[in-house]
Amino acid sequence: MLPELSELELILRLAAAFALGGALGYERQRVDKPAGLRTHILVSLGSCLFTILSITAFPGGDPARVASYIVAGIGFIGAGTIIQTRERVVGITTAASLWVASSIGMALGAGHYLLAAATTAIAYVTLRLRALERRARPAEERD
Repeated sequence: MLPELSELELILRLAAAFALGGALGYERQRVDKPAGLRTHILVSLGSCLFTILSITAFPGGDPARVASYIVAGIGFIGAGTIIQTRERVVGITTAASLWVASSIGMALGAGHYLLAAATTAIAYVTLRLRALERRARPAEERD
């Protein structure tokens, strides 16, 4: 039997999903990507709420089933951010950041605050590696 969670605890989880999803979304917005602040917040927030509901609202149910559908469903949203042109494919990093935002929301929904915060920090630093990537490309490929 799961412990009874207070409404305040559940709201705290949602607020954390808003903040941590927003951190990733802010970075994407700052570099003018199609899925930015609001999208990342909504993905993290929705994943958090679905996880909370899977744990609390369906006693005797299997929360892993909802989690698996969150993971699969986020693929559809991520696919919408990927654009293929003749020269290259763009949006894969943004799609991956949405996938991570979803996992952060799920971690928060399950009450794993530290894990979610650490994942957000690592993901944010990873997204900021853009300058390092540019320096690693051969001179003829640089923007």
